[in-house]
Amino acid sequence: HTATLLQSGKILVAGGSNGQALASAEVYDPQSGTFSATLRPMTTGRFYHTAVLAPSGRVIVAGGSLPATGLTSVEVYD
Repeated sequence: HTATLLQSGKILVAGGSNGQALASAEVYDPQSGTFSATLRPMTTGRFYHTAVLAPSGRVIVAGGSLPATGLTSVEVYD
């Protein structure tokens, strides 16, 4: 998975693997110690991907792998 520090101080945790590529995306709030689901999961499950916080505050999630192939797609969280 990736963990991206947001401008709000919360953390976007996206993707990963539990034996299969995960499409999950959650926001961790270190103030309360709780996770909450995003409005939607990622379109594609992915692991070994990259997530970058853009100056706009959006998170760009790119690349990664499925079990048998690489990914070239990008997803954006706002």
